This record gives sequence, C-alpha cells and structure tokens, in this order.
Amino acid sequence: MFEAFARGNVMHRIGINRFWPTFPAGIYETKKGWLGVTTGTPAQWRAFCHMLDLSKLGNDPALFLGVDRLEHVELIERQFVPKLKRRTAQEWFAEGLKRKIPIVPVPEISDLRRDTEKKERGAIVPVVFGEEEGLTVGSMQRLTFTPPRRGGRVPALGGQQPVANIRRYVTGTASASSGRIGVAAPPLQGIRVIDFSMGWAGPLCTRTLADLGADVIKIEAIQYPDWWRGVDRRPAYVEGQMYEMKPEFCVMNRNKRGITLDLTRPQGLALAKRLLAGADIAVNNYSVDVLPKLGLGYDALKTLNPRLVVMSMSAFGTNSVYRNCRAYGSTLEQGSGLPTVIGNPGEPPVMSHIAFGDAVGGLNGCAAVLVALTHARITGQGQFIDLAQIECMMPFVAPWITVHSINDMPPRRYGNRHPQFVPHGCFRCAGEDNWIVIAATDVDMWQRLATLIGRPDWAADPSLKSAEGRRIIENVIERGIEAWTLTRDADQAMFELQDARVAAGVARLPIDLLEDRHLSSRGFLQAVERDFIGLHPQPSMPIREGKEPYAIRAAAPTLGQHNAEILSGLLGLSDDEVVQLQREGIIGTAMLSEEELARTRQPSLG
Repeated sequence: MFEAFARGNVMHRIGINRFWPTFPAGIYETKKGWLGVTTGTPAQWRAFCHMLDLSKLGNDPALFLGVDRLEHVELIERQFVPKLKRRTAQEWFAEGLKRKIPIVPVPEISDLRRDTEKKERGAIVPVVFGEEEGLTVGSMQRLTFTPPRRGGRVPALGGQQPVANIRRYVTGTASASSGRIGVAAPPLQGIRVIDFSMGWAGPLCTRTLADLGADVIKIEAIQYPDWWRGVDRRPAYVEGQMYEMKPEFCVMNRNKRGITLDLTRPQGLALAKRLLAGADIAVNNYSVDVLPKLGLGYDALKTLNPRLVVMSMSAFGTNSVYRNCRAYGSTLEQGSGLPTVIGNPGEPPVMSHIAFGDAVGGLNGCAAVLVALTHARITGQGQFIDLAQIECMMPFVAPWITVHSINDMPPRRYGNRHPQFVPHGCFRCAGEDNWIVIAATDVDMWQRLATLIGRPDWAADPSLKSAEGRRIIENVIERGIEAWTLTRDADQAMFELQDARVAAGVARLPIDLLEDRHLSSRGFLQAVERDFIGLHPQPSMPIREGKEPYAIRAAAPTLGQHNAEILSGLLGLSDDEVVQLQREGIIGTAMLSEEELARTRQPSLG
C-alpha cells in the first residue's frame, strides 16, 4: 500500500510464486521435494548463483537488485531451474545454511506430522476429540518460564476448559511499576523497549508497543542499519541518503526513538547494556547466536536486569538444528507447509504473499511480550521468549494437520474454492483486472445469490440446497456467477450482493486502498510529516478504545536522530563524550557505503 503511495501503481500479479520487487522469491522443484528460495540482498543473490556454479550471472551488475532481475525472469530461470533439479531440497538446504542463503525445504503436511523437532518444541501437540486422538498446532508464544500448555482435550458441546490458574493473574497484587500508567494515558506509557530488530516482523512487534504508548528505542548502526532502509550500499544510494526515503521503514518504525551504536565495539556494547538495565522489554530478530556472542544473551541480561522480558524472534527457534537458517517472511511461509495446500491440484506449492510470515510473526511476538510483561509486573520476574517465526505460520495449516493425523488422507487442494461452502471464489468483473470475492455460506444465502444473478430455478431446485449437491455442478454455477459479475463494476457488484445479504468483497489493488471509502470513514490513514519524504500516510493501529484511532505521535526516526537526546538526556553523557563517540564511528547519522564499510573492517551482525 505504501509502496504504491511512494512509487505509483507498480504492483501487479506477475504469476505464481513471483512478487515485486524481489526475485527470486518463490518455490522451485528439486530432485526430490520443493525448495523455497529468497534472495533479498545482493550478497545472497551472488551466493545463490555461486552455489549453482552460475558466478557470471551472480556478478552481472545489471542484475544487482531484485527489481533488476524481474526484468529478466525467464532468462534467469532457464539457467538456475535445471540446476536445482540435480540435488534434493534437503541437500540444497544444507548448502544454503553454509552460505547464509535464505532457502528452505517446503514440507508436505505428512512431513510436518512426522517432524520430531516440532513435536519436541511443542509446535505440534496431541489433541483429543471425544474418543479420537490426533495432532494439532501448539502455541507459538513460547515463554520459557511460564510455558503454554501442550495440547489437550477439545471440550464437548457446552463444556469448558479449566480456568483455575487464571485467577492469580487477574487478582494478584500489582507491582510498583504499575503505578506509572495514568487513567488517561496510553496503555503502555512508562514501559521502555529496547528494539534490536530489523525489517518487518520485529519492528511491527515493537511498533505496536510504541503505538500503545511504550518508549521504544530502536538501535541501529551506521555500519549495519535496518536493512529495510535498503540493501543497496553503492555510493550513489548512500550519498543521496536514499536510505531515509524508504516507505517500508517509515511505516514500521513510527512512534520510536532511534539511535546508532556499534555493538561490536566495547563502548557501544556498554551503552547498550546501560539502556537494557533500565528497560522492561528487549526484542531482536537476529540469528540466534548474534547477541549472545556480543555478551547480550539472556543469561547476561537477567543478571543485569531480572525484570527484563527478552524475546528472540528467529526463524526456527534457539534450540533448533536449523537455528542458523537465514529467513525472510517468504521463507517462513515456504517452510510452514501452507503453500502445499494452497492453489489448484497439479500446480506447484503456491505462496500467498512475498512476506506473509513477517506480519504474522510480528503480531504473535507482540502478544507474547505483553503476556510476559503482565507476569513481570505482577511477580517482578522477567523471562526469555523463544519465538520461532516459522511456528507462527503453522496455525494456518492446523486443520490439515489434524485431519491428516486422524484419517491419514493427503489433503485436497481447492484453489479459490472451499471444502464446505459452494460457491466460494474470486470472479472477474468489468474492466481490465477487476475481481470480486463471493461466498455462499448457507442455503439461504445461496438462494438469495441465485435469485440475484437471474437463476431463480437454481434457488428453487431442492437438489442444490446442500453444498454437496451444488458441488456436482460447481463449474456451471461459477460460470453463471461470472456471467453476471462481468457486466458490472466490482464495487457495483459488491453493493448489489451485500444488499442481498450475500458475503462479497472487492479484491482491491494496493493503490486502491489509499482512496478506500471504508478506510477513509474509519480515519485509518493519518498524515505524518517526516524529513526527506515530507507528508505521507501512515496506517492507524486497528486497536482503538473509542471512535478515533490512537494518534501517531512521531514519524520514524532518521538514522541516529535521537543519539544526543538518549545518550545525554537518558544516560547522562556529556556533549564532549557524545562528540567523541561520533568521531570514533561508534555512533553517527550517516550510513556507510560498501567501500567505507570495507575500510572499517567491522564484522557484520548476521
């Protein structure tokens, strides 16, 4: 949506498992199994090509960025797709781990069911339905001191789960810190969050906390800023400060304060520890070993601050054999099993979004830290949260896991259809690429739909009263619906269907949402001023206490914007000390180019 604001109408459907602006970011066939591939940075693209003995392709300056490669998709795929078929998905995955490439096998539902590690972690748990036993997906919010239950029994109709353990959290004595929140203040006012995260998932978690009033201090470095400021480190990009103009970064980091600290150097690390000593929450989505190697692992931090809630948002979890896997939101969807049940029979596994896992992981992470924060405020005890983002995607496949665990039948793929509702799908409307989603969820809705589209005979036909009966002529019904929708604008069709009390909604393009009547009526978009990009729209947090959304208090910080404010105002450093830190490159306000970074010889935070 905000890419559309910044760049115009650049996003269109470009085929299965292809997404602007990254390529490749899809699923490919191997000698055995399917492989999810994402090359988000130039280094990852080069490593992917070198792994496949395609160094010339990887070093081609015309293919430096994903948007460049999207101009030559067929040419590039002709070179690497045959090579992927020479080895299995598991063999490529092992190679990718060595080379720090975000690639992952795409599991079938049967693979997930047999996954010993996921069972040990509680990602897949036993469930009992009456006399039947099966498997389902466990809680992904893995609080290590107050862990979630592992599976259980589904209550009978009218029954309920035991709730005895809840009472102590509701009626317990609040800690002294709870007095910091006033009646009219935002819910998390007085809570301080140290944000080491980058990209989408971690920053969405901490942005939600900031939107709710927390003081979120985002830590970057001039040597390795948030990669959503851009992965282009060439001089023209850096000198033009293009990294301050990225809409994704601006949307995910509003309401935060931002500083730069080089954590690989003792002075920067010491300052980070001082911030953590007075914080309530710390969040990171680095690979699992990065902060512990710097001396910022949980064992060290709980000694520094016993009340601190620390969350690691890695791809597979801290104790996984795949703990070092590099991952994007696309990788998480690919590795969750979801693509194997999406799409039509006979098609490759189908991804739904270029970064589905990011938003899902971010929101689950926010829920997890709020639960741990509640516990810490009541007991005075912080804890470590081991959030494996791939597990956050698994509730989407829970129904298939459960059914497969009981009847051992391979899951059926329905495309835009539905296992229970007929009709259910996306239908073309008048115009070039306009579509509407329609679903008839009961017999009354079906009969109203049939009458509206001019088929009262269908509405009266007793053989079509059941979904099973309609399934027999589903193709015919879909053609009849589309004959009606093709004569109408998508919005007109939606209003007519809604007036007839039929579930329907226009399939919007991202750019359409900027002028969407519903979002406008809710005041969803708020105009915010920021250096480098000026006035731009920001999405309101969907949670609201009254008619109006929470106001956006501040635009996303520029790189190192609040260095002096936090280092002097909060930690008490003198002006001279701050100047010296900048002179030594421990803090700063300008991103280093690739050449400058090479001269400093600083190790990367992986």
